[in-house]
Amino acid sequence: MTDVGDVVLVYLENSPAFFARIEDISPDVKAGWYHVKLLVLQVPLMTITWILKPAYINGEEFTMGGRPVRLEKVVCPESSLPSPEEEKKEEKISEDDEKEGKKEGKGKVISIFERKKEKKEE
Repeated sequence: MTDVGDVVLVYLENSPAFFARIEDISPDVKAGWYHVKLLVLQVPLMTITWILKPAYINGEEFTMGGRPVRLEKVVCPESSLPSPEEEKKEEKISEDDEKEGKKEGKGKVISIFERKKEKKEE
């Protein structure tokens, strides 16, 4: 379900055209239709208001001037970086493996900051 604050990718004639954030959804005087205010994320910023049915807001294709248009909600991809909790867990596991003498083809990580301290002391 697409709602206020969501970012959408707007497709024109089945090609991605621009990103926009939904700023407001308010009922139209015609039952079952809504005014959808979009902040178009481009330079310069601009707002547009389209009158759409809920199905169109949620991704169903419609036409404007005979051109097919579709809104697709943008979902943030999961981070490829580990969370801080996962990093701590991995560090603990690698420390335990080092204590037990286990090595799985992983090289030793040397801190550049520690190397600089060692050189200064010499």
